[in-house]
Amino acid sequence: MLKQRDIVLIPIPFTDLTSQKRRPAVVISSDNYNETHEDIVVVALTPNAEPRDFTITVTSDDLEQGVLKVTSMIRTDKIYTLNKSIIIKVFGRVKTHILLKIKEFLLKIIEQHNTVN
Repeated sequence: MLKQRDIVLIPIPFTDLTSQKRRPAVVISSDNYNETHEDIVVVALTPNAEPRDFTITVTSDDLEQGVLKVTSMIRTDKIYTLNKSIIIKVFGRVKTHILLKIKEFLLKIIEQHNTVN
């Protein structure tokens, strides 16, 4: 069964939906959600990103299981809900502190900063 914090290899669609590419992603949906739904919620993990807003740098030291070949970036602004049937493989799991950072960044993405007039 898939668990929150698992690193999976999945076909990720481009944002314009013209194509897709096999990419790693981190499962952020809860274990209960993963058990009771056909879908999972993930954020992108890429070795090809420069650090910027809403990215978290990860190395193999940040994994509870598995190995990353290169330092990578979790793109918390790249969120996908995908059917579990398209998962190619599970190849690692991030440590709890990485999930906490992901949650923190997700909250920053959805917070409103409107001022009251």
